[in-house]
Amino acid sequence: MSSLLKEELQKRLFWPEGQTLKDFIEIEEPVQCRHFLCVSVSKNKEVQLSVVQCRKRQTSHTKKTKQSFLLDSYKKIEVWHLQDLALLDGRNPEIDDPCFLMHFTTIRFVRAVSCAAKYSLARSLVALSSSHCQSPLTLKNFDQNYIQSSNNYFDYGDCVVLTRICFYALNLVWLSMCPAG
Repeated sequence: MSSLLKEELQKRLFWPEGQTLKDFIEIEEPVQCRHFLCVSVSKNKEVQLSVVQCRKRQTSHTKKTKQSFLLDSYKKIEVWHLQDLALLDGRNPEIDDPCFLMHFTTIRFVRAVSCAAKYSLARSLVALSSSHCQSPLTLKNFDQNYIQSSNNYFDYGDCVVLTRICFYALNLVWLSMCPAG
């Protein structure tokens, strides 16, 4: 579902503006319709964060059948640049809280639909900040164990040792199945 939604957002909203949608999460807003916090990269490598509102609109398909159906319409209602994000504040890492604060010139309160979505967005912003901005993103009140990439803990030397152990065990099994002559 989310990959189809990402594809639709990309096709209808970001691609016509020359941007690539990198990540998005659903957020809860006071207005009764779906909202997404999207992270996109422009052709000149600027990273943008935008709040996108999704509304259902009714359209008529043909005059003969007079069928009508609902289509989603997407509109950016707030836009910021990642380089202007001074601080991403997770509020309290000790509890399962989907809310966080984005500190630009003003502070923007955001309520994600889940804590996992909040951390997913934070990981994406950290990665994009390190690859597209001159300074690293400042995080506060996030559990760093969930922010850091798990690739940091993988050692390819361990993989070689594990392969040798498996090969040795496979040889032992194979030899044990051969008849003693």
